[in-house]
Amino acid sequence: MTQGAGQEPVERTATLRDFRVPPYAQTPAPPAAPHPGDVVPDDEPEGYTPTARDLPVINRGDTVQVQAVPDPRPATEQGLGPLYVVGDVHGYLDELRDALMAQGLVDADGAWAAGNARLWFLGDFTDRGPDGIGVIDLVMRLSAEAAAAGGYCKALMGNHELLLIGAKRFADTPVNSGAGTATFQAAWLLNGGQKSDMERLQDVHLQWMSRLDAVVEEDGHLLMHSDTTAYLDYGSTIEDVNETVHAILTRNDADECWDLFRKLTRRFAFRDEGGSQAVQELMAAYGGRRIVHGHSPIPYLLGEVGSEDGEDSAGPVVDGPHVYADGLAIAMDGGVTMAGKLLVVRLPLHD
Repeated sequence: MTQGAGQEPVERTATLRDFRVPPYAQTPAPPAAPHPGDVVPDDEPEGYTPTARDLPVINRGDTVQVQAVPDPRPATEQGLGPLYVVGDVHGYLDELRDALMAQGLVDADGAWAAGNARLWFLGDFTDRGPDGIGVIDLVMRLSAEAAAAGGYCKALMGNHELLLIGAKRFADTPVNSGAGTATFQAAWLLNGGQKSDMERLQDVHLQWMSRLDAVVEEDGHLLMHSDTTAYLDYGSTIEDVNETVHAILTRNDADECWDLFRKLTRRFAFRDEGGSQAVQELMAAYGGRRIVHGHSPIPYLLGEVGSEDGEDSAGPVVDGPHVYADGLAIAMDGGVTMAGKLLVVRLPLHD
């Protein structure tokens, strides 16, 4: 396992203590009866500073994974090669290299080997795993190498990119969290921030992350990091959303950046009753025939999680992407931070 400078090995675990929904990431909703197995968080005390992680315990009995396989038909549009997407990496550099090599996208030395193929990362490069800066460096290098070969390697903005940018820019500056006192620094450390990443973070990394788009459409696939409709708050077209996000980061206002981070940390909009309607609402605005996203680990969408005390050491079972919401959404976060799987998949998928 590649380790960050001065960083002790980071052990992945099946425990769920690391994954809770903090108040700043919650979407107000009318009261509803909890589903069996759901964890209902207690009310937070006045003056709460975020001390809860950003994923709840999910134990769903009504979500079925659809085994999807890549469509074997080659992509020929404008002479471009096949399209691949990568789920959340979270600092697991070795696993990323292995997954890319398994798909023939890089060679044994980690150099681009896929000619005119197209590769999109869905965000969340850092935090929780041992070498987030190494991951960013790899993606930046592959972007140049792919372009030189006639293809491309591009990336989207994840909520953890916003979190790392905020921790660097604003540190312990108080922000209006809507749930008491909060800071980017506290939230970053709480949600897996690695001190070695912060020590190695350079201006070139910050500039690269700040310029990432939030939403794109490729070959009928609407690509975004988070499974939320909050993108609609930032524009009625893909261009509007990306311009608004870039403008917010350029203005460098702590409260405004926190609100963006908070909204893009929301999740599970496409799950349960009304999920397909939420997907259709986004596609009506931004186009596409399917949404492909990361952010919410597939083990949580499926209920395949270990016990909170870690007694279940088998870990989550992820064989591939999760197609759900009446076939309109594809989840790509295989739960690498929970001993799951880092997914690199060729699109389109067909059932």
